[in-house]
Amino acid sequence: MAHFNMKLTILCILALITFSSTSFAKKTSNKPNILLICVDDLRPELGCYGKDHMHTPHMDSLAQQGRLFSRHYVQAPTCGISRFSLLTGTYPRTPSLLKNSVMHNLSKKNALPPTLPQVFKENGYTTIAVGKISHYPGGLVGKEWNNPKQVELLGAWTKSLMPCGEWKTPKKAMHGIAGGIARVRGKTPAIEIKEGPDTIYPDGLITNTAVEQLSELGEEKKPWFLAVGLIKPHLPFTAPKKYWDLYEDKKLPAIANPNKPTRNLTWHRSPEFFGSYSHSGKKRGKDTDYAAHVRRHYYASVSYADAQIGKILSALEQSGQQENTIIVLWGDHGWNLGERSIWGKHNLYEEALHAPLIIRMPHMKHAGIPANAITETCDIFPTLCELSGLKAPKGLDGTSLTAQLKKPEAPTDGLAVSFWRNSQSLRTDQYRLTRYVKDGKTDYNLFLFPEDKAPDQQQVLEVTKTLSDKFVNP
Repeated sequence: MAHFNMKLTILCILALITFSSTSFAKKTSNKPNILLICVDDLRPELGCYGKDHMHTPHMDSLAQQGRLFSRHYVQAPTCGISRFSLLTGTYPRTPSLLKNSVMHNLSKKNALPPTLPQVFKENGYTTIAVGKISHYPGGLVGKEWNNPKQVELLGAWTKSLMPCGEWKTPKKAMHGIAGGIARVRGKTPAIEIKEGPDTIYPDGLITNTAVEQLSELGEEKKPWFLAVGLIKPHLPFTAPKKYWDLYEDKKLPAIANPNKPTRNLTWHRSPEFFGSYSHSGKKRGKDTDYAAHVRRHYYASVSYADAQIGKILSALEQSGQQENTIIVLWGDHGWNLGERSIWGKHNLYEEALHAPLIIRMPHMKHAGIPANAITETCDIFPTLCELSGLKAPKGLDGTSLTAQLKKPEAPTDGLAVSFWRNSQSLRTDQYRLTRYVKDGKTDYNLFLFPEDKAPDQQQVLEVTKTLSDKFVNP
């Protein structure tokens, strides 16, 4: 009898061990998938950000299901550097990092910090990029951005895809117009509307490829990290006509702060917009009808991008994996649409640095309630690591946003830092303080929020003294 009881006890212990092991295996294999959607040059001028003139139903719906971060700021007002901070979770602290080619330059020297997809790949994820995730669409460099021997992010992706269609190469697709026509600097129009399906521009092809990948990933046994990068609304402002029709006769709100600022340390004459594209003889800042026409083209491009996002989200739902997938929608920086007499990015004013960020988690509490604390792009890396149970690399500058995902009212450190050339800008709850250094001399710009009046000299001195130690050293 004693022998039988001992045998029964051993069997029970073995069964318990087997059950526990099986349960643990199920738990560890059930890591969340990640769907990261990157949108180029996207202002927070969306319905979900309170802009009623915008038609962005799919991004609006995502915001209702997730957490919109109302005051998210990027680390740099240009694509490559901003994406460097997204993908490394670090600040571009030195002049050598303030270049769009930063990631490729570091990769060539084996000096690139661990990247977000690399960390997930090394932890058992299938990692796939479609479109523009790093600076170069498809992740390759070279004359036409398609040289397989020149990889922008070494060790990051299981595969990286850039469907080019009739444009043939990623470089031509990035700046091209309908019909497979590549940009000719100074001659290609800045705006274009054509009748046709979504695939008459490259984002339609990028979306179709992303949908195909989601279908294949539905059969994937490993967890996956899928990043999809849409090009629009980057210049040229193009879209199929059905998206233009949403805005053709719509009354637009007035341009806020339309005049060149007197505090103009990072102001410029919009060389990308006026120099790289044709405007049919329209004069800079002189034609208000043309300004409204350009804005409508930008808005049509945004609605075109929104429609592609809708297709991607629908494909995720159809794949049956939505409830085990974290979704991040991120704009790489803003864009001045006439504010401060600038048409473009590449400055440290509010419009160029403020960008959308929406994160949706399965079974999210308090969904649809915005988080209003100051956040920055480099926070996304540690956030996704924590949500996925992965150890984040050392040396990240970002801070996880899981507290704000749980409770939208949770505070952050209240500071976002942005970089451009020889300047840095600090955004706090009430202030934007920009430091400009040239020829050994330092100057400061201060803006108050809400931005309804200019600060006096005493305020400039007091705020500068309070915040000066917050600027980032190399």
